[in-house]
Amino acid sequence: MLRPLLLLSLIGCSGLTFSCAGQSKPTTVQPGTYRAVITTKGGPLPFGLALEPGRQAGTYTAFAINGSERLAMDMATVTGDSIRIPMALFDSELVAKVDGKTLTGTWRRHRTAQQTLTLPFRAELGPNYRFVPDSKSASTTIAGTWATEFSNKRNQVDTVNAVGVFKQTGNRVSGTFLTPTGDYRYLDGNVVGDSLFLSCFDGSHLFLFKAKHNSAAKTLAGGFWAGISGYESWVAKADPNAKLPDPTSLTYLKPGAKTLTASFPEPNGNVVSLTDPRYKGKVTVVQILGSWCPNCMDETNFLSPWYKKNRQRGVEILGLSFERSANLTESGPKIERMKQRFKIDYPIVLAGTNDKAQAAKALPELNAVVAFPTTLILDKKGQVRHVYTGFNGPGTGKYYDQYVDEFNNLITKLLAEK
Repeated sequence: MLRPLLLLSLIGCSGLTFSCAGQSKPTTVQPGTYRAVITTKGGPLPFGLALEPGRQAGTYTAFAINGSERLAMDMATVTGDSIRIPMALFDSELVAKVDGKTLTGTWRRHRTAQQTLTLPFRAELGPNYRFVPDSKSASTTIAGTWATEFSNKRNQVDTVNAVGVFKQTGNRVSGTFLTPTGDYRYLDGNVVGDSLFLSCFDGSHLFLFKAKHNSAAKTLAGGFWAGISGYESWVAKADPNAKLPDPTSLTYLKPGAKTLTASFPEPNGNVVSLTDPRYKGKVTVVQILGSWCPNCMDETNFLSPWYKKNRQRGVEILGLSFERSANLTESGPKIERMKQRFKIDYPIVLAGTNDKAQAAKALPELNAVVAFPTTLILDKKGQVRHVYTGFNGPGTGKYYDQYVDEFNNLITKLLAEK
């Protein structure tokens, strides 16, 4: 029989109730907003990182800050002297050692079970500037609309036309680039001398833009670094009338096709089809997306609350998710996490892999799938009436507002049809 003192000692050392001599308490992270930097091939990529105490000891609510966006990440946890900030939707995380007001570690992106990509990460509590301290004055003005071309000659990628839209206050610049397949989300940065610096980190994207401004010629010329090793050069010219190709002209039904065939499983294995009674006689929005896709995340942030507000009018939504794996066991949990995060009430099914050619094969009535997201709107008879490639997210300002108006007007029109 164990004596009481010996039993108490064993319980304490097991970590069940009591603490033992020599056991260290978890480090306390100072809450607040940090100036964070990930070191990329293009140089330092800064962003804001806010940490707020969680409900449980050793946990923190984390946000990535880019311009006006505070993007919620998953719950951060402290173990020993380190903090881990996961972004499960994007298979990435920030892991850093805590030393007072400084965090030092790495950003990790898990490509496969065997491959993890990393970049150095550092954050300091207190500084609230992006690239350089904010100033009321700047030597040049970037505000406005820019006709832009991106080019990657190394990989022989065709030139991509884009539209840059920027606002400037003092030396602080915010905005984004719109492309035919989506936008670059929230960019934030500074004018330094005759140069422009912009960045974005959202857990999936690492975007770093640099350019020289020729004020006389009204042009910008520079480089764009993305992720671990992506690089493109870019040039832009100030043009208030710059615009993209019609987003309804890129993906369309093949000749003779009028509707869409879609029958795929939900994460629980239940097969959902557009021929189900749920969609009969309803105006139906078909969302082609992926849990890994930040632009899809922006569209889902719009569609999820929109559906809750409008479903009683006779509308439905079906999400066709194309993931990195077509294995339901592997991708099903990711779809479920996405549904929980965005409080999605409509079905999301696993339609295949996120290879665009494979996505097009899964939807044979379409000429191609050129972007995630792509949105189709079907009338009450199940006929496709509208296909929209890409999505102008809230970071695009008036372009987002225009999309929302056009979307609502089209739905209202289709609902009024017999």
